[in-house]
Amino acid sequence: MITLHNITKKYTLHNEEIIALDGIDLQINQGEIVVLKGASGSGKSTILSIIANMTKPTSGEVIVNDVRVSKLSDDFSSAYRLHNIGFIFQKYNLIPNLSVFDNIIVPLIPKNLKEDLIIHKVEQLLGTLQLETKRNIELKKLSGGEQQRVAIARALINDPLIILADEPTANLDEKLSLEFIENIKLLKNLHKTILIASHDPLFFDHDIVDRIIDIKGGKII
Repeated sequence: MITLHNITKKYTLHNEEIIALDGIDLQINQGEIVVLKGASGSGKSTILSIIANMTKPTSGEVIVNDVRVSKLSDDFSSAYRLHNIGFIFQKYNLIPNLSVFDNIIVPLIPKNLKEDLIIHKVEQLLGTLQLETKRNIELKKLSGGEQQRVAIARALINDPLIILADEPTANLDEKLSLEFIENIKLLKNLHKTILIASHDPLFFDHDIVDRIIDIKGGKII
């Protein structure tokens, strides 16, 4: 489903060239859960950003479902993300004063869907993630685990093929981290392809993970 071929990403900072990724070759199969393991600054988050086409590689090629996404213009990149990518962020990026329902529908706004279809899609996810009773509650009144489930629901609302999670358990205690992993099992049952950038050891020996890719200094080791 996802192919990265000879991906290099370079930045210039204070007139110094920084190599974030150095010749990355990687293939991810449909339905896999893959963990990108590495310390902060190793390049794992840059890989997620390049797959989402939020960052362009300096050189190399990204192919998702036979589409060369690294060559897409900004407008087509936005459409690609809207239909193919769901994000789960470290800090959730939710809106605290909005209700659970309103937070979940944010990615649907550009689609201009009919209200009854939006309600149907949200209600399905609320049931799947056991959030039915929280539908109209402001996000800031929820526990950390509940907010994490809202973030997952938002990531799923467009029914994307790919879920990208960047350090999703970094702000969670062990109990909530294990709860997150249980929620990832739900996504696997929905046949999503999931990439998780993390240095959380809870992922490394868990049987839900299909592969662990070790990243160091912008290279796969």
